[in-house]
Amino acid sequence: MPNKINKIAVIGTGVIGTGWIIRMLAHNKKVTAFDLNIKQKAILFKEVKRSLPFVNKLFKKKSINLKNLSFKTSLTETLKDVDFIQECVTENYNLKTKLMSNIDKYSKPNSIIASSSSGLLPSIIFSKCKNPHRGIVGHPFNPVYMLPAVEIVPGKKTSKIILRKANNFYRSISMNPITVKKELPGYLADRLQEALWREGLHIINEGYATTKDLDRVIEDGPGLRWSLMGTFLTFHLAGGKSGMKHMLEQFGPALKLPWTKLKAPGLSNKLIKRLVEGTKKQSKGKSVEKISNIRDKYLLDLLLMRKKFEKKLR
Repeated sequence: MPNKINKIAVIGTGVIGTGWIIRMLAHNKKVTAFDLNIKQKAILFKEVKRSLPFVNKLFKKKSINLKNLSFKTSLTETLKDVDFIQECVTENYNLKTKLMSNIDKYSKPNSIIASSSSGLLPSIIFSKCKNPHRGIVGHPFNPVYMLPAVEIVPGKKTSKIILRKANNFYRSISMNPITVKKELPGYLADRLQEALWREGLHIINEGYATTKDLDRVIEDGPGLRWSLMGTFLTFHLAGGKSGMKHMLEQFGPALKLPWTKLKAPGLSNKLIKRLVEGTKKQSKGKSVEKISNIRDKYLLDLLLMRKKFEKKLR
């Protein structure tokens, strides 16, 4: 097991893979990107350059050495001599298990293999590997180069040494790892997000609000609190001097009221149309790239400001 992880392979160069690459480059890691589609190379380098102003300011870098990034279409060449592999392909068990088997076969026996899966079980993802003990899930959040959270999910056969090494590596690239105590479908954040998403679909499907209405109520309400403190600490404050105890006494009975449905509605053509047209209207003609720039500028200022306050709470 390498003591220091410097050479990394990122498998898949979509939004998540590209985000990982940018964050790793910002921390002076040598990254080999793999994608079967050679056209992704130009898209990758364009996105890396677009993100540089935000990344340089966030991590206090004068510049990023793009010579540390290479692009390959051969998996065996990509995996040669790397210390850490971050897989970022489509959420599909068959695809991931087959890919992980090949990664396990062609990578160094002491390298760490991490999947960026957002909900699949690592014990299944690594079930075809001869060395499943070196496999974990490292689930990030978009944009990966800006948001510090990463959920580490061990499989049933993941070794404690691998878990510790992965934790240390993610910290070395300025991330805040949260280790899930045992594997769980959907992990932590996505299960919480999914509950909010499903309720939103019901509200829109039944005509109570638009996508803009629901986004605005989060943006101007609980979302502002959530950027500093989570649901439970927020509810603790809602109880006044007695904290969570009083909050549960006062609002606990509401848990029995029919305020939520949780089971997702069917994605009918009518609901899909409302979602697509609603978000298109919200975008006001702005491209995804332009909105991404606005988001990144906001997140940069927010993250820099949050550093002044989070030490007082954490």
